[in-house]
Amino acid sequence: MKNLLNKLEKLFPFESKAILPLPPGMYQNNPEDSPHKMHLRLEADGSGVLIIDARTALHLNQTAAEFAYYLVHGASRETTLEQMESRYKVKSEQLADDYQQLLDTIQTLSTTEDLDPEGFFFVDRTDPYSRNLSAPYRLDCALTYRQNDEAERNTTPEDRVKRELLTEEWQSILKKAWEAGIPHIVFTGGEPTLRPDLPELVAFAEANGQITGLLTDGFRLCDPDYLHKMLETGLDHVMVTLDPKEDQSWEAVLDTLKEDIFLTVHLTVMKKETDEYFSVMERLAKMGVRNLSLSGINADLLEAVRKCGDFVTSRGISLVWDLPVPYSQFNPVSAELPSEQLRNGAGNAWLYLEPDGDVLPTQGVIKPLGNMLVDPWEKIWNNPLRKSDHME
Repeated sequence: MKNLLNKLEKLFPFESKAILPLPPGMYQNNPEDSPHKMHLRLEADGSGVLIIDARTALHLNQTAAEFAYYLVHGASRETTLEQMESRYKVKSEQLADDYQQLLDTIQTLSTTEDLDPEGFFFVDRTDPYSRNLSAPYRLDCALTYRQNDEAERNTTPEDRVKRELLTEEWQSILKKAWEAGIPHIVFTGGEPTLRPDLPELVAFAEANGQITGLLTDGFRLCDPDYLHKMLETGLDHVMVTLDPKEDQSWEAVLDTLKEDIFLTVHLTVMKKETDEYFSVMERLAKMGVRNLSLSGINADLLEAVRKCGDFVTSRGISLVWDLPVPYSQFNPVSAELPSEQLRNGAGNAWLYLEPDGDVLPTQGVIKPLGNMLVDPWEKIWNNPLRKSDHME
């Protein structure tokens, strides 16, 4: 610990009034010294994201990120508060309260079932998406554009894809993403459960320390053996795209609700009359669904989508707006509620990978930034197309 303090004192003389951020980068604790496995990613502006037990990413402002920095390095409470008081000239009582809040939050998250893959501490939910980041927070990996329904083949952009990557190739991409500091992987498609190596890929990402999610039509989740096999990989969250007319789709939602995993249900609005969707959402609320994603099949349905969003929140259901939707006959480009947060997040807080490894700023925006399998990460991330106003 003395070496750590000496290093910090050389970097930041505490008599200086300028509060310089800590060095950006990835830091991790020694699991043997803590009940939790923690990785901390610090940004150049001092903000950070703390990945706890590869289950949730906690977004932090500068002071909270510094608390986490000392925590990851095993500093004592006394040492942490002493150094923070020297740097920030804040009353010790306030610092002690803030530090305890962070510890309590970590403890609560570590014991919470159905844990949200992202949390926010002293940070507004939309803030992280508007920053200039060193790497995205999330990588959306379309493993395949194949569908369970043969009739849906023409709805996916297979003509753009040279081939589907092999298991080993996806593993090398996941490793490259982790080394770049990307904490969250979402497996999507098409229908990703058509890939027999899906459980293996989820387990590989979890072993890296990444948070993992699955976007699916849910049909295979109706098989208890398959559902439990996926849960055993360490999978952290699931989004089921609901077809209200399919009993199997409702069964997938019900079966997943019974498990200890964070569930989001996606509903596609296909007509302007909303009464039918209100009854569907009412049924979901009574089942215990607490997170819903919405999209419309075209821009003419924006008002209907907004009405459904208002209905959702009136029933105490959280509206999830920043996850993609798998390509299907109902979701050709997955256009969710347009917002400033989506424009800022696309190509910044998240990137989208096609089944051959090509990188897009976001789903449906055909501006390849490179190929994640063969191109250096720096070349992809520094591509000028990534920062263009592609959401307009």
